[in-house]
Amino acid sequence: MAIDDKGVATHANGDDLHVRNIRPRKESWGSHFISFLSIYWKSMIVTLSPIVLLPIILLNDIPETRCMYVVLLMTIYWCSEALPLPITSMIPIVLFPLLGIMDAEKVCGNYMKDTMLMFIGGIIIALAVEHCNLHQRVALKVISVIGCSQRKLNFGLLAVTMFVSMWISNTAAIAMMCPIMQAVLQELESQGLCKMYQEEEQQEDEEGMMLKPKTTEEKAAIAPANRKPTKITICYFMGATYAATIGGCGAIVGSGTNLAFKGIYDGEYQNHQIDFARWMIFNIPPMLINTFVTWLYLQWVYMGLFRPNSKEAKQSQLGTEGEKVARTVIAKKYEELGPISTHEISVAILFILSVALFFTRAPGFITGWAEILTNKKVGDATPAIFIVIALFMLPTKWNWLYHLKQLFCCCFSSSTDQIPKTATPSLITWKYIQQKTPWSLIFLLGGGFALSAGGNASGMSKMLGSYLKGLDQLPILLLLFLICLFAQIFTEFATNVAVATVMLPILSQMAKEMEIHPLYLMFPAALSCSMAFHTPVGTPPNAIAAGVANIATKDMAISGIGSSLITLLTIWAAFPTWGLIVYPEMKEFPDYLRGNVTNGVS
Repeated sequence: MAIDDKGVATHANGDDLHVRNIRPRKESWGSHFISFLSIYWKSMIVTLSPIVLLPIILLNDIPETRCMYVVLLMTIYWCSEALPLPITSMIPIVLFPLLGIMDAEKVCGNYMKDTMLMFIGGIIIALAVEHCNLHQRVALKVISVIGCSQRKLNFGLLAVTMFVSMWISNTAAIAMMCPIMQAVLQELESQGLCKMYQEEEQQEDEEGMMLKPKTTEEKAAIAPANRKPTKITICYFMGATYAATIGGCGAIVGSGTNLAFKGIYDGEYQNHQIDFARWMIFNIPPMLINTFVTWLYLQWVYMGLFRPNSKEAKQSQLGTEGEKVARTVIAKKYEELGPISTHEISVAILFILSVALFFTRAPGFITGWAEILTNKKVGDATPAIFIVIALFMLPTKWNWLYHLKQLFCCCFSSSTDQIPKTATPSLITWKYIQQKTPWSLIFLLGGGFALSAGGNASGMSKMLGSYLKGLDQLPILLLLFLICLFAQIFTEFATNVAVATVMLPILSQMAKEMEIHPLYLMFPAALSCSMAFHTPVGTPPNAIAAGVANIATKDMAISGIGSSLITLLTIWAAFPTWGLIVYPEMKEFPDYLRGNVTNGVS
C-alpha cells in the first residue's frame, strides 16, 4: 500500500482502496516553537541576555552600572548554565577592561591568588590520599570499630563521610562511600535481613484475578530506573550525602564555597584574614551538632527511632545475625585492601604534617611558625605547595635503599641482575592529577574573586550596600536569619560557589554601611551557600547518591527538610554565641573601616 501526494491510499498494483484520505497531521505553530526552544534555549539565553541587559548601561553609564551589567550577565549564565561554568567565569577578563572597570592585569591576578594556590595544593594532597586508598582504609576501620547494628552502621557511615569530606572534595567522599553502602545493603538483602528496593504491588489480570508474584530472577531483571528504594536505602544514601555536605564546612579546604569566602574576604581585608586554625575551632562544633542531629532526624523518619512499634523500626532490626553479616562485609572489604603499604604510610605522614602546618602558621593565640621564620607575609599557599613538592620527591616504596646497596655491590662484579630496571614512582603522578583535578572550579573561584574586586573598584558593591542599608531597621538576629535562609534557598538552584561569589561582596558593603562587622554577615552566608539538600542539581553529592540509589527528586526534597532546618538554625545560632567567643572582634564595628567604606583595607 502507498499514499500519493493527495493523501489517497492505493495498492501496489495501482487500484484505489476508496478509503478516507490519509494526510499527515500538521503541527501547530506553538508546538514548533516549543520544540525550537527545547533545542536552542541555551543559545537564546547566551544571545539575548547581553541585549536585554543593555539598558542598565544605556540609561546610566557609570562604572557602577557597567559592573552591575557584568554581574547580572554572569549570574544568568551561571544559574542557567547556558555556557559552561568555567567559561562564564572568564567573562571579567574580557568585559572589565573593555568597560573601564579594572585593568586587565589586575583582573587576571584574581585568578591565581594565594587562596587559589592553597586550593590547588589542598586538592593535590587530597588526590594523594585517594591515589593510595588511604581514605578507604580509614573509613572501613572506623566503621568496624563503631559497630554494625543498623543504627550504629548508619551512624558510622555518616561520621566517616563527614570526617573525610573535611579534607577531600564532597564529591570524592560520597563517591567513595556509595560502593561500601551498596555492598553492605546487598549482602544484608541476600540474607533476607533488609530490602534495598520496594516490592512491586501485585497486579490483576483482565478478569480480576491476582497475577502470580514475580520470581527473584524476574525481579532482578527489572530495569534499575523502575526500582524504588526503601526507606532504609534512602536513610543510608541521603545520610551520607548530607554528612559530606556538612563535613565540607569543617576545614577551609573542604569546600569550594569556603575558599570563595576566604578569597573574597582576604582580598578586601588584607590585614585581617581568615586563618585555618580559628576556622576549624569555630566550625567543628556546629559540624558535629549538625551531623548528629541529622542522623537522629533520619533515624526517626526512616528507621523508627523513638517509635519502637512502628513499621520502620521493625524493618530496621538486624539482630545478632544481621550484625554479623554486616561486620563480615566490612571486614572483607578491608582485607581486599591488603596490608598497609609504605605508600599509605608516607601519604598519611604528609597529610598530618599539612594539617599541622596549616593550623600553626598563624593560630592567633600563640606565635606561629611563619612569624618565627620570617618577617614577610606567609599565606596558606606556602605550606600547601610545600607538601605537594614533597609528594613528588618521596617514593611510593623505600626499596631504593636496598637497590642502592645492590648497585654498590654490583660495581665490583660483572653481574647486573640485581640492578633495578625502573625507578620507584613518586607518591603521586602528574598524570593522575591532570585526570582528577576539577580545573573548572579553579576558574569558577577566580571569576568570583574578579567579580568581588570589580564590585569594589567600580563602587557597585558600595552602591548596593547603601540601598540595603534600610535593613538596619530589622533586629540583627532577624536580619542574620533572613540572610542564611535566602542563601540556602538560592543555592538549591544554582552552583554553590556562584551563589557565594554574588552574595558575599554585597553583604560586605551592606555590613559596612550598617556599621556591623562584615564577618558577622559574610561568614554565616558562606556556610549557608553549601547547605543544598533538596535537589540533585543542588550539589554533586546529591546527584551521585540519587543516581546510585535511584532516589526520586520528590523523595530527596522531602528528606532534605530536616537537614535544611537543622543547619539553618545551627548556623544562625552559632554566630551570636560561639562565634563571638572565637571571633571576639565581631562585637564591635572596626575602627579601620570608618571612613574607608569603598575599598576596604589595603
